[in-house]
Amino acid sequence: MENPHKKIFEHQEVPKVLKEKVLNDVGMIKLTLDVADLFVVKYPSTLGSLLTVNEKKSIKKPKKK
Repeated sequence: MENPHKKIFEHQEVPKVLKEKVLNDVGMIKLTLDVADLFVVKYPSTLGSLLTVNEKKSIKKPKKK
């Protein structure tokens, strides 16, 4: 099956303004996904590992009198 878009736009050039807008939108979506990944996936796991390390250290240390 042939690609219908190639049939329609075979000899037409996309305007530069439209092309830039689409690429900027794609870049913004990628940035949003990266920021969401940072705060939703990586930050909590880092925070969790830091808290467990601190808890282990506080448990191992004897209290000074």
